[in-house]
Amino acid sequence: MKANIHSELKNIEIILEKILNEIDVGVHVVNTEGKTIIYNHKMRSIEGMEIEDVLDKNLLEVFSFSNNEDSTLLEALRKGITIKNAKQTYFNNKGQEITTVNHTFPIMEDGQKIGAMEIARDITKFERLLRENLLQKGTTKYTFESIIGSSPEICSVIEASKRATRTNSSVLIIGETGTGKELFAQSIHNGSTRSVKPFISQNCAAMPDSLIEGLLFGTKKGAFTGSIERPGLFEQAQGGTLLLDEINSLNPNLQAKLLRAIQEKTIRRVGDTKDREVDVRIIATINEDPVEAIANGALRKDLFYRLSVVSLFIPPLRERRKDIQDLVYFFIEKYNHLFGMNVKKVDEDVLEKFELYDWPGNVRELEHLIEGTMNLLEYEETINFSHLPIQYRNKPHFKTDRESANQLDEMLIQKGREIKSLDEYMIEAEIYYLKKVLLHHGYNITKAAKTLNMSRQNLQYRLRKHGIRKG
Repeated sequence: MKANIHSELKNIEIILEKILNEIDVGVHVVNTEGKTIIYNHKMRSIEGMEIEDVLDKNLLEVFSFSNNEDSTLLEALRKGITIKNAKQTYFNNKGQEITTVNHTFPIMEDGQKIGAMEIARDITKFERLLRENLLQKGTTKYTFESIIGSSPEICSVIEASKRATRTNSSVLIIGETGTGKELFAQSIHNGSTRSVKPFISQNCAAMPDSLIEGLLFGTKKGAFTGSIERPGLFEQAQGGTLLLDEINSLNPNLQAKLLRAIQEKTIRRVGDTKDREVDVRIIATINEDPVEAIANGALRKDLFYRLSVVSLFIPPLRERRKDIQDLVYFFIEKYNHLFGMNVKKVDEDVLEKFELYDWPGNVRELEHLIEGTMNLLEYEETINFSHLPIQYRNKPHFKTDRESANQLDEMLIQKGREIKSLDEYMIEAEIYYLKKVLLHHGYNITKAAKTLNMSRQNLQYRLRKHGIRKG
């Protein structure tokens, strides 16, 4: 009988040890003396330690804590309190920095403390990335390492941007809203010899014409009622970089003054008669095709040529779909940290819908979607279709396959009417599918023809035949 009980206890011990070493969180248990008695495989991985480095040793003999902070594990042991979702940064016996989010509590038996237990999630890599992104160089926080994506489309822009760091030439960054134009501008500044000097950013559409000139070039006291002696953004950015966002929103007269300032490397404050030399690199952004902007009179041709010494075209998200999954998991990790959550994955079905969607708001829209989704989660660790905000679940591109099939059936068969002939059904099915593929590729004929495995000429013939055109 005793042998059976001993055998059962041994089996339970083996099972518990197996469970502890398989779970994806760190587990660290100390006894009443603060000595380690349980230290699972995940915890060893997080802290970069071997079990013999920690087991049966006092916690403070092995680990050190910055700024005289106390260990959350020892605090739970000494005070008998539970500490939830506490971020802690500390150092292992090799001096390596570790950051975890901990759930810590005392272990009680018959009203007596017999130890304390800590369950830890590793956020060391995320903290390091966050610090790199928030590294202040002047007023900037982004570097090329901050740009998420490995698609050929984004990599070619990154390489061109890195080459632009070697010179002081003007740069024009062209891209739709939400593609990350300022991220590239800051990365160029931080990668250049001007990185230790100011980076000043101004959205040209955010200020009325009456104020933007004084803001850019400065004002002289007495130039107009209430004016004071004040340097403009050019002078404030001396030696550094001035980012002019949405340059096409400036009126033509102001664009002419800007062109003169760039060419002559001098500015004149409003109301002043004195020219002042400035050494500033100009990076400008535009959210529409520059050719169309020039044709519409929104952008002066001479200013365009002066600014576009280096032209960077940031691809919209729909043209770099390979990066969507990387971006999704980056934003999940970001909001896990900000919200104290532990979301680990996204259903394959949802990722597939993300990759088919055209993202008119680009990377910014994707980030807002992930943030909104995580606000709707409770304790789930996987994002599925039901967690998406309702405005996305109702979008045609996000409908389930069955819902899409039902809609197609209704469109083709039309309830309450006589069933159509096979020829009519096939024609309507062809029109429906052609429109779907065109919409998916933003009405790019070449890409649509490639997807349909037909020539451009054949596709154009079918579009003319069915009267299909953009919009």
